[in-house]
Formats: sequence, C-alpha cells, structure tokens
Amino acid sequence: MKILHFYRTYYPDSFGGVEQVIRQMVTGSARLGIQAEVLTLTREKHELELEFEGHAVHRVPLNIEIASTGFSWSAFSRLKQLAKTADVIHYHFPWPFMDIAHFACQIKKPSVVTYHSDIVRQKHLFKLYQPLQNQFLNSVDKIVATSPNYLATSATLARYREKTEVITYGLDAAIYPTPSRNLLDQWQARFPAPFFLFVGMLRYYKGLHVLLEAVAGTQIPVVILGDGPVEAELKRQAQSLGLQNVHFLGALPEEDKVALMQLCYGLAFPSHLRSEAFGITLLEAAMFGKPMISCEIGTGTSYVNVHQQTGLVVPASDPQAFRQAMQYLLENPAQAQQMGKQAAQRYAECFTAERMARSYQTLYQQLLTKRA
Repeated sequence: MKILHFYRTYYPDSFGGVEQVIRQMVTGSARLGIQAEVLTLTREKHELELEFEGHAVHRVPLNIEIASTGFSWSAFSRLKQLAKTADVIHYHFPWPFMDIAHFACQIKKPSVVTYHSDIVRQKHLFKLYQPLQNQFLNSVDKIVATSPNYLATSATLARYREKTEVITYGLDAAIYPTPSRNLLDQWQARFPAPFFLFVGMLRYYKGLHVLLEAVAGTQIPVVILGDGPVEAELKRQAQSLGLQNVHFLGALPEEDKVALMQLCYGLAFPSHLRSEAFGITLLEAAMFGKPMISCEIGTGTSYVNVHQQTGLVVPASDPQAFRQAMQYLLENPAQAQQMGKQAAQRYAECFTAERMARSYQTLYQQLLTKRA
C-alpha cells in the first residue's frame, strides 16, 4: 500500500505540530509495511527531492503566500504525477491551495483528509473560501477528526458527521533523541529550581501574554522554548513587567528540547484560542510523565490533559487562574508527581504512534476495499 501525504510545510523546512503528526504517521505506518511519501512546499531552490528518516519528501518551490496560504504552480503537475502511483491521497486540512490542487488535478484516487483545525483567524477571507472548502470536504472519501472534543464542537465538521471518524494523534518515543548526561547537567545548572516549560511556536493563539501576566510578581521560573511571529512583542511585555523569572531560549535542537522536557517540573500550555486544536506539546509532556496546565478552549487540549487527572485545566485568558494552578502544583509535589504518572499512563493507552498508525491502516484498507 502506498500513501501520498500532501501538506504546505514539512521537515526539514518546518517543525510545527502538524509536521510532527505527519512524521509520526509516516514512520508509524512504515512499521506496518505501508510506504508513505510527502509532497510539500519549500522556499529552497535546490535539493527538492529528499529522503527523511527513510521516506521520500518531494518538495516544490513556494511561489507566493497570501494570508498564510502558500501557492506553488509546479505543485499541480507534481501532485498529478505522484498521485498516479499512490493508492490513497492523504490531505491535511486547512490549506486552501490544497483544495484547488485537488480539483485542478482531477484526483480520482481514494482520499482522506485529516481535519487538524477550523479556520479561526481569517474570518472575512473564510467567507470567500467557504464554498470551496465545502466542495472539497464533500468530495473526499473520509474525514478524520483528531479528538472527540473537536468533532463535537466544530461547526464545519457538524456538516459531515456521517463521513467523519475520530483518530487521535500519537507519538513514538523511540524517534526522540536521548540527551547526553553532560547536556542534562548543563541545563540543570542553568535552571536549578523547579521550572515550568513552554514549548512551541510563538504565535498569537498560544496565550503566552497570559502566561507572562500570570507569573508577574512571583518567583515562579518559566522557560520558553521556541520562536515565532510574536517573539519580539512578548519580550517587550516581559521587560515592561520586569520579569526576571522568564527565560526565552529561542529555537533549539531536538536534543535540548527533550532534555528540558525531562528536567521541567511541569508543562505550561496557555493557548487561549480555538486555533490550538490539539497540542502536540501536551502529548510530549504526557509521554515524559509531566503534569500539565492548559486552558479550556473546547478543543482536543482537554482530551489530552484531563482536569485533576493528568494536570489542571483552567479558564482561558485568565492570568490569575493560571497562576493559582502553577502555585498549586508547586505546593503539592506529591500530587503533581501522581498527575505526571497518570499522564504517562494515558499516553501509553491512547496516544502512541502505533495506535494511530493501525487506525489509519484500517481506514486506508476500508477505502481501498470500498473503491474496489
């Protein structure tokens, strides 16, 4: 069985949450004998054909970007060419150019779309795009929601309940690097006190401005790993609040991320808008047995982090509530440790890459059988 994944960004150009999910899908399905490849856009001009962790990554040049939507004229011919030898086309939503390419290339192969998120921010442009979106979602064979929470709260998915099923994200701990003892010691020396860790792109919906307000006037150490569009704005806010206990590390290699995840006291995940559909970082924290603090935003974040079981869930955009949650975990280390253990157990039961890959294998086979 051969699967072609199509998404706007992928490794090694970008390391976001959806890219990580596709990576886990591809590597997990490979263990089941499924050959998977990825077609994606790139700003690079050379080395368009790559092999990443044993699978082919086909890159086409990005020509223009409008409202965070990348367009590539050469993607049309490449998609049509690669689709000929694929058994199933696996799309990753949202990406309006993908919808256009699907129809322009007259894709007739069995198709599945993983619905990662509603379109939240571009409300005015969404009204223009919505007819194309609906036509695209009508045309694919199957839609996959990433959590029961998201399926229950998405107005768009409500239109397609009969053709939608839930397959949650999964991670494979084996593909994460093991940090050296020397690296662990270096980070431990830099942050000796119990600290909360944030990992991710610094984007508008991540709620980091709320986190900074939450720790203002406290001594709670917070380490922020990642970069992104609002980094400068957040640093200005931290300076204006006089925060000496918040440390911006920028983007770092995977080994450093794992080291900090192992060393942290807990994960701070203050995303406050529905653009945060799931939270891969929450899964990573659960995998490493860390208690989590997240916000109730009606998406998959509260499916991963179960209140009072794997961590604490607080109201969105509420600095005082987030501060109280951090203080509670610090003042109750035994309970925090127990939450971390329960998070690891929930990861093992619900969120492994093997479980995700087997669910998709079953879905692919169903589509092929139905088409036959």
